[in-house]
Amino acid sequence: MRIRGPAEHHARDSCPSTEPGVEAVAFVQQISDAEKGEDRTVGTPHSPATDTTYPAPSASTSNGARPLAPAPEVDLGPTGRPRRHIPEPPPLAVHGPAKIIAMCNQKGGVGKTTSTINLGASLAEYGRRVLLVDLDPQGALSAGLGVAHHDLDLTVHNLLVEPRVGIDDVLMRTRVEGLDLLPSNIDLSAAEIQLVSEVGREQALGRALYPALDRYDYVLVDCQPSLGLLTVNALACADSVIIPMECEFFSLRGLALLNDTVAKVRDRLNPRLAVGGIVVTMFDSRTLHAREVMSRVVEVFGDLVYDSVVNRTVKFPETSVAGEPITTWAPKSGGAESYRALAREVIHRSGR
Repeated sequence: MRIRGPAEHHARDSCPSTEPGVEAVAFVQQISDAEKGEDRTVGTPHSPATDTTYPAPSASTSNGARPLAPAPEVDLGPTGRPRRHIPEPPPLAVHGPAKIIAMCNQKGGVGKTTSTINLGASLAEYGRRVLLVDLDPQGALSAGLGVAHHDLDLTVHNLLVEPRVGIDDVLMRTRVEGLDLLPSNIDLSAAEIQLVSEVGREQALGRALYPALDRYDYVLVDCQPSLGLLTVNALACADSVIIPMECEFFSLRGLALLNDTVAKVRDRLNPRLAVGGIVVTMFDSRTLHAREVMSRVVEVFGDLVYDSVVNRTVKFPETSVAGEPITTWAPKSGGAESYRALAREVIHRSGR
């Protein structure tokens, strides 16, 4: 065995430690210490770091070049993206043919019916003619517009299963100018069973709506919270799907299943079907969970997520009792402005 001399011992002791993992642990510890003072709230914009060890830029540099101007502050919306200006839509001289939009999410309680009513009313405010279709046997859309749907003789159910019934037999006017309704009630729950044996059962709603498409600019179909035959009927005749989504974990999980269903309907029944957008409803920026879900949705779906976000407010339950949209019940409220902004985005994207 070779014995090292004193010089070698001195050289070994003066070298930094190369023991495995020591430097890595120290590096991770530095990162951890730095993060303790950092605001890591999801969805909250971080201000750029300022290094105070460097002097502030002077009016001119040694080579005479002008210093860079400070970057302008960016106005970030609830989605964490810069707000995009959507101009007021111009009035239409000619109406029709209508764009059919299915308001769809198989999870219940995410604001489908509320969004259908208030988006439709906001589109009507901008001079568009809108037809709302209540395709949910619960009849919440009809009740939300003040219709006593339990006492109706003719509803969407008759329109789908009885050839002698035409769309004008079922059509109703609402309190909002330019906004019409095809009402529904519990009778519609029998339609899925009655349509099972029909030829082309997935196209029943499309055939019923076709005679009236030239009268309207938009047809909004309020789907039931399931992916059954009635929802497939809505997707089979729709040009696009708007997905209302609460900023909550289970809603996030359901988006993947809905996307699969949309893809199957596009491949087998309706090649023109596309996802028009995702509208976030009942958003509460005070909760970390809502901001985390919002961040994840924007990360995955990008520009499909509308910039307009509907915040949680007590006004919406009040409008349900009043039987009218929030745009007429509380026209200056934040909820009304949110749906007007959403209407501008929908018109901008659809070009109508």
